[in-house]
Amino acid sequence: MIWRVRGRAEFAALSRTRRQARGPLSVRVICDANDTPPRVAYAIGRNVGPAVVRNRVRRRLRAAAAQSTDLLRNGCAYLVGVGPGADSLTFDELATTLRACLTASSAQPAVAS
Repeated sequence: MIWRVRGRAEFAALSRTRRQARGPLSVRVICDANDTPPRVAYAIGRNVGPAVVRNRVRRRLRAAAAQSTDLLRNGCAYLVGVGPGADSLTFDELATTLRACLTASSAQPAVAS
């Protein structure tokens, strides 16, 4: 199960952490000492395309994140940033890029204070 990131404070904490970028995707992570399911948010700017394109990319990323639950740790919040060019990736390329970002970011997650 994957929850959503909610609350302005958690988004602010995520935006202050270091990001791991691979191609058009980047991932930021913060971890707490609790045992809640992982929480994931998506930041998809207008430079990716119109609303239809951004929503399609978000749906594809949600499906890719659901396939990558083995890399998502309990108690952690993830912010997946999307840049231009993500809409032209196939689903397999998008999922592989997301897995690479999650693998790199899990090496040194930030601890929320």
